[in-house]
Amino acid sequence: MSADAIHSAEDARRLARRRLPWMVFDYIDGAAGQETGAARNRAALDQATLRPRILRDVSARALGISVFGKLTKRPFGIAPMGMCNLSAPGADLMLARLAARYQVPHGVSTVASTPMEKIIEVAQGNAWFQLYFSGDGVGTFKLVDRAKNAGYDTLVLTVDVPEVGRRPRELRHGFKMPFKIGPRQFIDFALHPRWSVSALLHGKPQMANFEMDGFEFDRTESRARATWDTLNRLRDTWSGNLVVKGVLDVEDAVALKAAGVDGIQVSSHGARQLESAPSPFAMLPAMRAALGPDYPLFFDSGLRSGEDALKAMAAGADFTFFGRILQFAMAAGGEAGLAQLWDVLSEEMSIAMAQTGLCDLGAMTADHSGAGTLPAER
Repeated sequence: MSADAIHSAEDARRLARRRLPWMVFDYIDGAAGQETGAARNRAALDQATLRPRILRDVSARALGISVFGKLTKRPFGIAPMGMCNLSAPGADLMLARLAARYQVPHGVSTVASTPMEKIIEVAQGNAWFQLYFSGDGVGTFKLVDRAKNAGYDTLVLTVDVPEVGRRPRELRHGFKMPFKIGPRQFIDFALHPRWSVSALLHGKPQMANFEMDGFEFDRTESRARATWDTLNRLRDTWSGNLVVKGVLDVEDAVALKAAGVDGIQVSSHGARQLESAPSPFAMLPAMRAALGPDYPLFFDSGLRSGEDALKAMAAGADFTFFGRILQFAMAAGGEAGLAQLWDVLSEEMSIAMAQTGLCDLGAMTADHSGAGTLPAER
């Protein structure tokens, strides 16, 4: 019933808000500061338009696209998100099964609530490991070796968290990782019995990648010691694809390309870090112009529809990632809710392609001035 009620990302969010404890919903939904950064990016996406074209045969449309030489069945994947099992028990593996079905990358967070080895197995290899540098880096490079041994071929270094941003909605509820329950949380959970009973039956979500001996992680530990030397060391250590995520400055993007990084993910961490950061969407055209037409450029942050994803690709992205809305869908309707929202996003993308005279997304990414581009006034 809940899955059938999801006709848009906002439907999923509305249902999730009703069912999740306030602490969990605000952890997933919240942004830095007064959340003006999230509003700024949303406004940029809303203001952008696509160019409608008519009388073109768009009866055969393909939603697949190539990423690092591998054909995906959709032009969007799953952004790395920490502690997904808070949204619904088994959420990490729901996402992994979705990734396997559509052969899209599933970003596996350093602070996932399921071990990285299990996720890539269930995802049938369609998984990228997202890495945080923390402390002195010893534990970080242990995780790199572990990801390599688990079969990951793409590593995503997230660089926009030198310190964890202040998210007042999260802080007001006393949210912590590892998950801790005090009197305030107990009352919150008691008022949301459906979620609480399910969580109780399946056990408290943990940061699963640190339950093995020799692996520790403190979410509040400073990550400020990462430097370009750290990146060079990582590049020397990692022979697979290396993506750097959280890039919002063109000069930095050009330097990353020169340093041998294989792809850049334009992102503001869902506006959860620096409230005053520019809109990631607004930065895409300049990034593309500086990096050239063939350099892999990915995008996440604030996407709420398949049409949004097409806008991002028209602005210069080769591939996009959805994040928190997928958690809302699982909170609203479990795996059926996730499948329903994914179908909605796919249909939105396909219809927008038809309306803009586009059959092949690869043609658009090869020529960003072709059909489906942003209007000239931008």
